[in-house]
Amino acid sequence: MPSVERTLEAPDVDARPLRALVTAWIGKYGALVFLVFLFVFFSIDANYFLTTSNLLEILNEAALSAIISCGMTIVLATNQFDLSLGYNASLSGIVVASLMSGGVPAPLAIGAALLVGLVIGMINGFLVTRVGVNALVATLGVGSSAVGVNYLISNGAAVTIPSLAFTQISIGHWLAVPKDVYYMAVVAVVLWIVLNRTVLGRNIQAVGGNAEAARLAGINVRRVTSSAFVIAGVAAALTGILLTSIVGSGQPTGGDSYTLSAFAAAFLGTAVLHEGRFHIVGTVVGCVIIAVGFNGLTLLGVVTYVQYLFSGLVLIAAVSASSLARQLQRSA
Repeated sequence: MPSVERTLEAPDVDARPLRALVTAWIGKYGALVFLVFLFVFFSIDANYFLTTSNLLEILNEAALSAIISCGMTIVLATNQFDLSLGYNASLSGIVVASLMSGGVPAPLAIGAALLVGLVIGMINGFLVTRVGVNALVATLGVGSSAVGVNYLISNGAAVTIPSLAFTQISIGHWLAVPKDVYYMAVVAVVLWIVLNRTVLGRNIQAVGGNAEAARLAGINVRRVTSSAFVIAGVAAALTGILLTSIVGSGQPTGGDSYTLSAFAAAFLGTAVLHEGRFHIVGTVVGCVIIAVGFNGLTLLGVVTYVQYLFSGLVLIAAVSASSLARQLQRSA
């Protein structure tokens, strides 16, 4: 005969379906909830945060980071990493500034800087796919080499651009919207199409899901992975060129910090609509989140080091949440 205590106990409930639902919801909407939270918080505490001019400024601040982050997303989608992107951007900025200061026409200088980014991407792809070097080690080594070339060209000093016309590439507005926002939109749309509507994009996602299965299915894993590194390298070079246009000079360390923000944005993007997946729309949202945080903290008068602390904590939280979500999904 069952005891009274036993009969009063609640029936056992399998918590796994609920846990899976919560995990899926966080994976799809977690970053969007965080973005809404930041908007509400800064709208209450920061003056002028919700003005049209400030919201456009937030998009402008996110633009260059989004361009290089979208390139990072392509590499991450193949389940690889690229630590050279920030150094690539800095070197490309120095190259375009040095060539223009030496009398080379702007179109040729820009083309040469883009070629630098492409070559860096090719070297990364070669080391990872042909030599078999771990992507973290290979791209860090290539990035360090890029720093050396950077300082060889610039002697560690800023390189001023003699042409004011070049600065108009980024500075100014079209239809009241900052020019860099248009560049961001074009790059994001193009890379979204590449990743979602082309054979290369489908192969990139297949390689990132399971490289061995992709190889057995007839996909050239080496070529696909190398292509991802090349795309990322060109995106980094474009970022460096636009940054040089904004500043009016090539800065030896101008693009170095973009690597951290690119990782943070891409991992934040895995919690936007497609749980655990690197995708372009999510990355752009991640860049906007970081820009909102920086902008709001600036309006609140917070000192600069807190802004970098915010960026670092966002990266840690995004990577941790992404890893935890994957573990919960496997155990659900």
